[in-house]
Amino acid sequence: MEHTEPKTTEPQTPEPETPEPQSSEPQTPEPQTPEPAAPGDGGAPQDPAAPDDASRTDGASRTDGAVGNAKRRKRFRRARRVALAVLLALLLPLLTAEAALRINYTGDPADGTYTRNRDAIWLGHAWVDGRKGDADLTALARRLKTTGIRDLYVHTGPMEHDGTLPKSRYPRARRLTDAVHREMPGVRVQAFLGDVLATESPDGMRLAKATTRAAVVDSARQVLDVGYDGVHLDLEPLHSGDRDYLSLLDDVRAVTRARDAQLSVAAHQIDPLPGFHSFWGTVTGHPKWWSQKFFGQVARRVDQIAVMSYDTMQPLESLYGGYVAQQTSLALEVTPPTTHLLMGLPFYHENRFGHWNHAETVAAAVRGVRLGLSRTDADRARFGVAAYIDFAATEEDWTAYREGWVR
Repeated sequence: MEHTEPKTTEPQTPEPETPEPQSSEPQTPEPQTPEPAAPGDGGAPQDPAAPDDASRTDGASRTDGAVGNAKRRKRFRRARRVALAVLLALLLPLLTAEAALRINYTGDPADGTYTRNRDAIWLGHAWVDGRKGDADLTALARRLKTTGIRDLYVHTGPMEHDGTLPKSRYPRARRLTDAVHREMPGVRVQAFLGDVLATESPDGMRLAKATTRAAVVDSARQVLDVGYDGVHLDLEPLHSGDRDYLSLLDDVRAVTRARDAQLSVAAHQIDPLPGFHSFWGTVTGHPKWWSQKFFGQVARRVDQIAVMSYDTMQPLESLYGGYVAQQTSLALEVTPPTTHLLMGLPFYHENRFGHWNHAETVAAAVRGVRLGLSRTDADRARFGVAAYIDFAATEEDWTAYREGWVR
């Protein structure tokens, strides 16, 4: 913004002239110098300015320079104050929100806020492309016995941008579903189908196209025919309020209900502050969060909704745990009791701006989930946690999950 200084309006008062002292000595008349003719009068050219005139001009320049410097200093001080005010205006809400998250992580979870044996885990593509075999399945079954995990979201896509799913992407899917049903009674296998949406780049799936949505519905039928117990959709980045996505969920659910199968989705996080997705989208071009209202609209259209409560940008374990507690409460408030709500656990390890490994721990997530559940709906039956993802998990992750949540 351009800065303008008000001009000085005070009247200038001329200084009184001081008469020169009269000398008592006789005055000797000085020789007279003829005045130069004015330009155009035909006389000699004008002399350069007299030394007295030059002296007065230099004095005025020095005065103007001092005034200019003073104005520049004043403008700099004012700009610095404005910048500081803007910085404080941005930081104060952030610091207040972070302090609230830290407070949100305090206290003790209520008794009984442990697994309801309705947990889930995301599994990688190796389970359906032939890289995982019988020995791997036996080891998985042995591990899951000591957990509350009853749903496996097995990566079976990605889908093409037009919504279709080549069968060549899951050649061992039938063998997997049969083996899980045989070796792990009561555990469901859902086809994890995802794709990148063309919401923030020119490439990707476009849900606004009716033909694309219809192809996704056909892909759901296709995986159910292979023996899957449900369809798990993960379409990102999905902006809050997307009506085409809601329409797609309605159409897919009609198919899954007809097959007595599950429809589940991976959901974005909820605005930590009202309307935050709009602000963040304006600043970064990536809204990231959903409004709480939109989250509720999605939750009412599915059987299961799993919040991706990781990649939160939180720098400390206590702040991350407080954030998960907040997300748990926000999700519980708008998820109907007939819908199964799951909160994500970070079973992976990265260090980048959006995800700090030392902060986003399984232990902090589990404690945050229990605190949010305790404060909002401690007796919620259709509730659990979902671990992301099997191939990156460590023994420490599994131990933190069992000790903090299963018991």
